[in-house]
Amino acid sequence: MATLAGKTLIMSGGSRGIGEAIALRAAQDGANVALLAKTAEPHPKLPGTIYTAAEAIEKAGGYALPILGDVRDDDGVAAAVAKTVEQFGGIDVVVNNASAIDLTPTEQVSMKRYDLMQDINARGTFLLSKLAIPHLRASANPHILTLSPPISLDEKWFIAGHLAYSIAKYSMSLVTVGLAAELRGDGIAVNSLWPRTTIDTAAIRNVVGAELASRSRTPEIVADAAHVILTKPSREATGNFFLDDEILRAAGVTDFAKYRVGGSEEDLQLDFWVDPA
Repeated sequence: MATLAGKTLIMSGGSRGIGEAIALRAAQDGANVALLAKTAEPHPKLPGTIYTAAEAIEKAGGYALPILGDVRDDDGVAAAVAKTVEQFGGIDVVVNNASAIDLTPTEQVSMKRYDLMQDINARGTFLLSKLAIPHLRASANPHILTLSPPISLDEKWFIAGHLAYSIAKYSMSLVTVGLAAELRGDGIAVNSLWPRTTIDTAAIRNVVGAELASRSRTPEIVADAAHVILTKPSREATGNFFLDDEILRAAGVTDFAKYRVGGSEEDLQLDFWVDPA
């Protein structure tokens, strides 16, 4: 069975939600996981910190390195990469998970929020990936995985009240397109992963709507899909925009009921940028 045992992951974010679930799945294999996140104290509406996530990683069987920092800080990200290499001897996987969301319509969204999304989503993804490249070249099976959607130019994904957010998320996806081409000769796999349905996280409950929780899947479906991608031979899988359930079906998974929060498959809410099959 493919495994991440002994591999080293560096992830932006990861103190909760999908990022933490991906980290825990890797930890179950015995992976090393460095988390670069800025949540040191729990938020009233966003439970979990970088330290509680690190504790969970250790309990799951992995080795954690919590690094308090901000993916917008050039020197801080460079230091996080260096610290990860010093602690674990290298980097095999980069997971670009950190993301900011604001669904305010164009006329009302502040440029401060616009800049925040661009800085975290687009620039942060570019920066962490860029700084890890020299270390990934030394890995036997290097991967960059970004939590961003397949790119669609259908205007409904731009006029649905979240143009600023769409621009920021698609910018992450463009990093996947470009780096996959740029790094193909080095054997570094660069892919994106996106959930077909809404995922029951604090962000969904607090930003999109708590009523969606019962029509969502759990973060574990994204974590299991990420595990499948990250254990593939890097020279055989790059430049893809994977949907979580598609990659799992291709890997032989047939039971998706375990990922449902409630209801039936027919009740599930499609996520942004996903059209009905």
